[in-house]
Amino acid sequence: QVQLVESGGGLVQAGGSLRLSCAASGLTFSRYHMGWFRQAPGKEREFVASIAWGGGSTSYADSVKGRFTISKDNAKNMVYLQMNSLKPDDTAIYYCAAVPSWRIEWGQRKYDYWGQGTQVSVSS
Repeated sequence: QVQLVESGGGLVQAGGSLRLSCAASGLTFSRYHMGWFRQAPGKEREFVASIAWGGGSTSYADSVKGRFTISKDNAKNMVYLQMNSLKPDDTAIYYCAAVPSWRIEWGQRKYDYWGQGTQVSVSS
């Protein structure tokens, strides 16, 4: 079965950086679009970033554009989220998500598989 396992979360001061990783198994990774979402306390889950199956296209939420970078290593079945210039508003549980590229059009944010999340806390 498909498994997504996030790692790399933690506590960091405002202005700092973190790199989240997501290890995928049980799927033909190179044929999947991948995404990162987050959920802050008391708020709904929101889109952060996504990357197309081949890595050639990316999309970002306006709130993270210019600060976060998503990347995909199809040889290692890994997706990453490099987060720079972190702000207290970035505090949330971050989730990795996957969807087969043939099931949706690029840009649709509908994912089939989800990880359990990793906590990111940014202090002011």
